[in-house]
Amino acid sequence: MALTDQSTRIRTGEELDASLIDPYLKAHIPGLSGLPQISQFPGGASNLTYLLEYPEQEFVLRRPPFGHKAKSAHDMGREFRILNQLREGFPYCPKAYVHCTDESVIGAEFYVMERVNGIILRSELPAELGLDSAKTEALCKSFIDKFVELHQVDYNAYGLGDLGKPEGYVARQIKGWSDRYEKALTPDAPQWDVVKAWLNDKMPADHPTSSIVHNDYRFDNVILDPNNPMQIIGVLDWELTTLGDPLMDLGNTLAYWIEADDPAPVQMMRRQPSHAPGMLTRREFVDYYAQRSGIQIDNFDFYYTYGLFRLAGIVQQIYYRFYHGQTQDKRFAQFIHMNKLLEQMSLQVIQKSSL
Repeated sequence: MALTDQSTRIRTGEELDASLIDPYLKAHIPGLSGLPQISQFPGGASNLTYLLEYPEQEFVLRRPPFGHKAKSAHDMGREFRILNQLREGFPYCPKAYVHCTDESVIGAEFYVMERVNGIILRSELPAELGLDSAKTEALCKSFIDKFVELHQVDYNAYGLGDLGKPEGYVARQIKGWSDRYEKALTPDAPQWDVVKAWLNDKMPADHPTSSIVHNDYRFDNVILDPNNPMQIIGVLDWELTTLGDPLMDLGNTLAYWIEADDPAPVQMMRRQPSHAPGMLTRREFVDYYAQRSGIQIDNFDFYYTYGLFRLAGIVQQIYYRFYHGQTQDKRFAQFIHMNKLLEQMSLQVIQKSSL
């Protein structure tokens, strides 16, 4: 079994034409020969990711999905800029080579970056890694350490002070995701009225120290060194990155963090091995983050519930495209059930919350 992330054949309707891409790349990246072999990475539900293999070098191409797209999403130029400027202060960003705004090349904007060859953990922890519970705990803490390191980057020092507006971030996220959810509603989707009202009522002030917010920090977006799986060598998927409240980003990450004793329906949603022996629970995750960051976190229920609601918004936007026949990817048929489950999880947090 190959532990490094593998590409596969391209999904129907998402093909790329090598004869169109090749001249553009050769005009911008010296030393390439022949036509690239193109395959597709199977993961991801937003931007599409392809492997381009030349004899001399391998690249990863990222482009927006086909069909309906949220107005502010899938900004290729923004992600390209973040990778190249942030990697000076956060060296886990892959190097980005070229950003193409000419949609005649493949029918959309795209950018090309280096391929960081390594291990990406999916829903299960591969036995071949030989990680016992102690090593798994150490890997989990390393994952959190990188998160804290990102949140402590001086974004102004790397020319990223205009990446977002930290002031009013919490309120803007609650309103923004409420609006985006409404626009992506389908007749079979839940309304989330109780949760939205609770989030508005319990909304805290912005944390006084703003940070870079990755907005999608998960184990399946980090790359492990194939020669030393305990070492993280890359962080991917910067399309949603902005400036804002680091605790809101922590809420985003915890929304994906399914622990071992979560019920079976929740386990079916899991996309990373956060349930494995040695992985921290959500409560332990928050405590360790607080310890490493020096941020006091008195009550995390608001941020976790926000993360669940935001995740439901993302899920519903993707399901909207499937519902209206704008994507043929059959994986998305089940997203409506995920949305409903996320609402139930949020209601359970609210019911037990002391806020």
